[in-house]
Amino acid sequence: MPARGLFIAGTDTEIGKTRAAVSVIRALARAGLRVAAMKPVAAGAVLTADGLRNGDAASLAAAASVSAAYALVNPYCLAAPVSPHIAAAEAGVVIDTRRIAHCFRELALRADCVVVEGAGGWLAPIGGRRTMADVARALELPVVLVVGLRLGCLNHALLTARAIEAGGLRLGAWIANHIDPGLERVGENVATLERLLGRPPLALLPHETSGIAPSAPAARHTREESAARAGAQEMPLERGLELPEAAGAALLRLLRAACRTGKGRRKLLS
Repeated sequence: MPARGLFIAGTDTEIGKTRAAVSVIRALARAGLRVAAMKPVAAGAVLTADGLRNGDAASLAAAASVSAAYALVNPYCLAAPVSPHIAAAEAGVVIDTRRIAHCFRELALRADCVVVEGAGGWLAPIGGRRTMADVARALELPVVLVVGLRLGCLNHALLTARAIEAGGLRLGAWIANHIDPGLERVGENVATLERLLGRPPLALLPHETSGIAPSAPAARHTREESAARAGAQEMPLERGLELPEAAGAALLRLLRAACRTGKGRRKLLS
């Protein structure tokens, strides 16, 4: 089976990309796929006995049905909880999209699909003039956009969708995440997004006040692979939500379409 995957992007930082990514991983695993996970760049980490570990990357690894060494799941784990380009500069690190693509290929060899979560928004800087969009282009995966439902989300979503297209990629699907319980006219906002983005959301994730909880570790994995789950007792892990069955079917269609073209470029969700 050719390598397949999805790139989970967001309209901003702190809008629920990890919550959505974990939910997508579990939906694909329930559909019978061997799913690996990847967080190429993460800024904000805790020091564990195994080195720096990021909570989002640990959550993705815990949800995945394919275990892998932490260095493959999160090749750039940066200590400072700031923009990736600042954290990388402070650490003396240059983020190389070729290394990220190499790690992705290694994961793809073990899995039917790799779910990749970006950092921050679509144009979050990673160093020099490069942004997270360059990471997505290097992997050439269909993009699933997570829209954080709050005031301003319409503008943010439309700008991000336009930037995705301008970069030579196309939006495969989008997920609405209700992050602001005080947002008025939620239904009208979602309807407007559906009309302007040209398709209904894959799922509407409800607001949650305490959805972060410890996640059970895998029953069996090698000592090297356990590094991907290291720190599970030291940091809260995102559990995600069970997506509707229709959402799982739509994700499979998107993956099949990407498989037929060999890349995520210019393929829309049918």
